Amino acid sequence: MPCLGAHMSVAGGLHLAFDHLRKVHGEALQVFTRNQRQWRAAPITAAEAKAFRAAWQEAGRPPVASHTSYLINLASPKPEMAAKSVQALTDELTRCGTLGIPYVIMHPGAHLGAGVAAGIALVAKNLDAALAAAAKAKKVAVLLENTAGQGTALGASFAELAGIIAASRHPACLGVCFDTCHAFAAGHDLRTPATYQATFAEFERLIGLNRLKFFHLNDAIKGLGSRVDRHTHIGQGQIGLEGFRLLLNDPRFSDHPMVLETPKDEDLTEDIENLRVLRGLLRH
Repeated sequence: MPCLGAHMSVAGGLHLAFDHLRKVHGEALQVFTRNQRQWRAAPITAAEAKAFRAAWQEAGRPPVASHTSYLINLASPKPEMAAKSVQALTDELTRCGTLGIPYVIMHPGAHLGAGVAAGIALVAKNLDAALAAAAKAKKVAVLLENTAGQGTALGASFAELAGIIAASRHPACLGVCFDTCHAFAAGHDLRTPATYQATFAEFERLIGLNRLKFFHLNDAIKGLGSRVDRHTHIGQGQIGLEGFRLLLNDPRFSDHPMVLETPKDEDLTEDIENLRVLRGLLRH
């Protein structure tokens, strides 16, 4: 059975994310280790790491991933932006190494008009630079997230993700996080058995299911192939319940972490409801 959970706030302390996860009866967690809207952030202190690891242990060691800052753009052809992005990713990898978090999830980046081929080459080059600079965080893998393909964003096609992995000098450190909303917006239909199977057959052929380590479960406000990244609650968007039923009951993903990135209120009732809906789709 997949490990279902959500992205949680770390306001007041990283360790408090596990309290939030417990409140929604979650089994997998995603966090920002630092403010996602800032370039530079303080290192993880020994006290923070101790509190986080203790809370994680108390929670039963659920799967955990971090998500990088949205400011990072490893595909940027602008040297200053690329350098800042490499440093920010290096810092994130280092923080996760200190905390013991095994996965850093990131959007590949946007080529800003330089072209797909140039963008893929830059992402691979800059990924390699960050992985080399954070060499002490050896147990931390980078998971490239598929994207909706808005503007010049890379990663809407599985071929682009495969190209980045193939161009990297450290492919063993790379995997994929599959976002359902992004996939649908990029034109990968999940709604029927035939189109669902075709989507993951293409993923297997181009990337390999062994690289798929994490899922983001989000319904999509906009239609198939819209290229618009707008999340909504499970079953209330264009994907609908059947697409999630197919994914949740796919034996290939029976032990994968799957987290919500849907809209949430302060008391987390929307997360509770979305998880209730998802669990209701599981075949026992």
